[in-house]
Amino acid sequence: MSDEELLDELLPKREKANAEAERHRKARDRLNNETKEWAMKRNELNRQVRELIDEANQHRQKRNEYNEKVQEYKALRDEWNQKTAELFEKVNELKKERPIGKIKRIRKLKKDVKGLEFKQMTQSMSPKKEKELTELIKKLSREIHELEDEIEGGNELKNAMAEAKEAKDKAEEYHRLMSEAADLAQEEHDKMLSLYDKADELRKEADRAQEEYIRCKNEADEEHRLHIEYLTQVHDFDKLISGIRQKSRKEKKKKADDERKKEAEEIYARFMKGETMSTEDLMLLQKSGYL
Repeated sequence: MSDEELLDELLPKREKANAEAERHRKARDRLNNETKEWAMKRNELNRQVRELIDEANQHRQKRNEYNEKVQEYKALRDEWNQKTAELFEKVNELKKERPIGKIKRIRKLKKDVKGLEFKQMTQSMSPKKEKELTELIKKLSREIHELEDEIEGGNELKNAMAEAKEAKDKAEEYHRLMSEAADLAQEEHDKMLSLYDKADELRKEADRAQEEYIRCKNEADEEHRLHIEYLTQVHDFDKLISGIRQKSRKEKKKKADDERKKEAEEIYARFMKGETMSTEDLMLLQKSGYL
C-alpha cells in the first residue's frame, strides 16, 4: 500500500476519533455542570436541615425546661395538697369540739327565722304587726351571728379554717401553674416534632440529590475516560500521519536531489566537452559542487 493510500485510510479514522473525543468532551462538561448543580442543591438542602435541627433542638430545650417546671410545680402542689388535707382534718376535729348546745340553738334560731320570713311573705298583717315581726327577725339574726362568732370567731377553729383555705389556694395555684407549664411543654414538643419531620423530608431530598451527584460524577468520569481514550487515538493517528508525510517529503527530496544530480552530471559532461553553458547551468554546477 502506497503512502497516499495509507493516508487516505488514516485521515477519516483520525477525523472520526477526533469527533468522538469532542462528543465525549461535551458530554463530560455537561455532566460536570449537572454535578455542580446537584452538589449545590445537596449543600443547600443540608444547610436547611441543619437550621431546622437547630431550631427543633431549641424547642426541645424549652420543652425540657417546661417539663422541669411541671415537676417542680407538681411537687409543690402535692406538698400543699397534703398540708391542705392535714389542716382540714384539724378543722374537722375542732368542729367536733364545738359546744353542741350552741350549735343546736343556732339551728333552731335559723329555723325560726326561716319560718318568720315565710309568714311575713305569705300572711297579710297590719303595719305595726309587720314592723314587730321584722324587728324579731333582726333580733334572732343578731343572736345567730353572735353565737356563730362565739363558736368560730377569734378562736383556734377560725385560724385553722383560714390556714386550710390558704393552703388550698396555694395548692390550686401550683396546679394551675403546673397545667400551664404542661401545655407550654406540649406546644414546644409539637413544634419540635414538626421541625424534625420537615428536616427528615429535606434530608431525603438531600440524599436523592447526593445520589444524582454521584451518578452524574461517575458518568462524567466515564465520559472523560472516553474523551482521553479517543484523544489518545487522535494523537496516535497524528504521529502516524506525520511520520508518513515526513517520509514522503524525504523521498520526494531524495528524488529531486537525484534528478538534480543527474542533470548536473549531464551538464558537467557537456561543460567538459566545451559546450556553451547558460547562467542557470553554471549555477546548478556550482550548487552541485562541480565548480
